[in-house]
Amino acid sequence: MHSLNQEIKAFSRSNLRKQCTRVTTLTGKRIIETWKEARIHVVEEVEPSGGAGCGYVQDLSSDLQVGVVKPWLLLGSQDAAHDLDVLKKHKVTHILNVAYGVENAFPNEFTYKSISILDLPETSILSYFPECFEFIEQAKMKDGVVLVHCNAGVSRAAAIVIGFLMNSEEISFNSAFTVVKNARPSICPNSGFMEQLRTYQEVKESNKCDIRPELEKHTNSQVADHGQM
Repeated sequence: MHSLNQEIKAFSRSNLRKQCTRVTTLTGKRIIETWKEARIHVVEEVEPSGGAGCGYVQDLSSDLQVGVVKPWLLLGSQDAAHDLDVLKKHKVTHILNVAYGVENAFPNEFTYKSISILDLPETSILSYFPECFEFIEQAKMKDGVVLVHCNAGVSRAAAIVIGFLMNSEEISFNSAFTVVKNARPSICPNSGFMEQLRTYQEVKESNKCDIRPELEKHTNSQVADHGQM
């Protein structure tokens, strides 16, 4: 035991092997995620590493399945967003790209909005809701069809679409989640996004409670004025 305690005290963090995650996008861009001082850092790799250091598992299969949440609201992966035939098949006019490091493939064919969002539990997904919702609403008002996508189409994009339904349809998190899950069964927002979506519901319900007395007061006032006439 004494020997073990000595080893623990003598151990240095410098002996730990640094870990990182390297991802290669469809466009060939290499993204590296590393941990530093309890925070994640994302950088773009300019030159190939030659196979040394951190590695990645390349997934060569394509996910071209598009979830039809509404006739004008679709959810998918970067693979679908980079397949012109799939986009034209679904009559897409607008594309909301919330992936990190994924370029827009057809800038001359569609109306794009790009927002780089990291798929991390600590990412404030709620802070991106206003601009995402506005873009989706604009597409709807123009009788367009909007595809919301991230890298895999399961976490970031799904959270945005769920939040949009909660806001526009005024439905609960569970109801919105079920609608999106039925449209695209593979969705799985990370734990942080799930918690934030539940908080979003609580805030919306709280706001309704706050304005209800004012609405009732306003209604009663109108009734009283009408009775005096």
